[in-house]
Amino acid sequence: MLRLSVVLVPALIGAALAVLALLVSPWWWAAAGPVLALAALGVHDAFQRRHSVLRNYPLLGRLRYLLESVRPEMQQYFVERNYDGRPYDRDVRNIVYERAKGTEDEAPFGSERDMYGGGYEFLVPSMAPKPVPDEPPAVRIGGPDCTRPYDMALLNVSAMSFGSLSGNAILALNRGAALGGFAQDTGEGGLSEYHLRHGGDLVWEIGTGYFGCRTRDGDFDAREFADKAAHDQVKCVSLKLSQGAKPGLGGVLPGGKVNAEIARVREVPEGETVVSPPYHRAFGTPRELVGFLARMRELADGKPVGFKLCVGSRQQFLAVCKAMRAEGVTPDFIIVDGAEGGTGAAPLEFADHLGSPLTEGLITVHSALVGSGLRDRIKIGASGKVATGSDIVKRIAQGADYTNAARAMMFAVGCIQAQRCHTNRCPVGVTTQDPRRTRALVVGDKSERVHRYQRATVRSALQIMAAMGVREPGELRPHMLRSRVGPDTVRSYAELYSWLEPGQLLDGPPEDWAADWAAADPDRFTV
Repeated sequence: MLRLSVVLVPALIGAALAVLALLVSPWWWAAAGPVLALAALGVHDAFQRRHSVLRNYPLLGRLRYLLESVRPEMQQYFVERNYDGRPYDRDVRNIVYERAKGTEDEAPFGSERDMYGGGYEFLVPSMAPKPVPDEPPAVRIGGPDCTRPYDMALLNVSAMSFGSLSGNAILALNRGAALGGFAQDTGEGGLSEYHLRHGGDLVWEIGTGYFGCRTRDGDFDAREFADKAAHDQVKCVSLKLSQGAKPGLGGVLPGGKVNAEIARVREVPEGETVVSPPYHRAFGTPRELVGFLARMRELADGKPVGFKLCVGSRQQFLAVCKAMRAEGVTPDFIIVDGAEGGTGAAPLEFADHLGSPLTEGLITVHSALVGSGLRDRIKIGASGKVATGSDIVKRIAQGADYTNAARAMMFAVGCIQAQRCHTNRCPVGVTTQDPRRTRALVVGDKSERVHRYQRATVRSALQIMAAMGVREPGELRPHMLRSRVGPDTVRSYAELYSWLEPGQLLDGPPEDWAADWAAADPDRFTV
């Protein structure tokens, strides 16, 4: 009965208004037209076969879809508290926005965090704080086989490709990096004109699709790679093994975003969805991976070369460590990407259930390199939900040398966490190729915001370190970071995790590492 009345009522009203339009005045069509259109839509809903809700509740069922479409915005603006939003809560977003605008990022009246709840973490202050240095320190990237080392900032732009991001967003990030003297990772989507226009330092990322240095069949093109790696702005080259939000899946760029420009940069067909393979064709074993890294460094004329991964099997990473020792070849850096890292598009199951979070992945890589006697040759970068100065300090205490941020940098250029990245309908022009939307992102203004945000966040990290009695990042240790593991129990990270001594795996691994070390094979990635 409801189904029939919802269709009949507007139909009858529309018919009556149409009669008035014919007999009294044509102005009645202004009312009759919309009502008749509504009736026609109701008839369509009642007889269509795709949506059960609309079939049973024509017109009224559309309210459900309307409310569902605005639910994220309603949740973000009116429901969530300052500290419980996801992926980033309002407090963190506000810190980024205010630092990017150059305004105060201070909060009155005290913390809203539950300091007695499980999982609460805090850094240990000192009774003898140190002065805050005037200039931020840099991290020298370059092992014994590198002839052209690079000084990396404590916070840099993490991997985001042109294609996933708009040209204006890439321009703003690169100009911000040039202003602030930090690096921008290109992502795996190739080296575009937008990365090169403003002169910012680049970490050129090479993924499984070898975009920008691929043959027609999708294999690695050594000559093209060498030509582009020789560019002055390319300071380092990073080989992407896996990404935190979707390890083992490869990248996906929807066909709607693949315009002629992106197709040219990536060397792929225009308008077709681009799927990066989940694995590399250029190597298949740990030993071959190490050899390929050495080849890339040679082709790049001695520039730093490293790889990025989301950690899974500790045994497999130990196999890479064994291959490094056997071949006498090490990368100059390793970027550990946490499972909490972001992406423009990935299946929810991958984002929720695959890969190690950054804490476990970072500690695993750091400890494995220390235990195998390789840590002094390799720097470690950490990426995955890094946004604030305290994030930088925590990750360095857990074993990193420097950090990268992606979504926080997106906030700095105007992202509002609308979570429409995969639709090509980003409301602020950050993750879209729609010219009408991208024009909203003014490069000159947003690049200044990126610069201010990075500078203020590194400054915050240095202030926190000084309050902890630390003169430089290398003095941070795991015991300086504490975690509440129970209502009345607090443990330091030195107690919570297994930390190896230099060369300990070679001399005789501890019991909890022995089985993985014994099973690690430099000639195969064992499961």
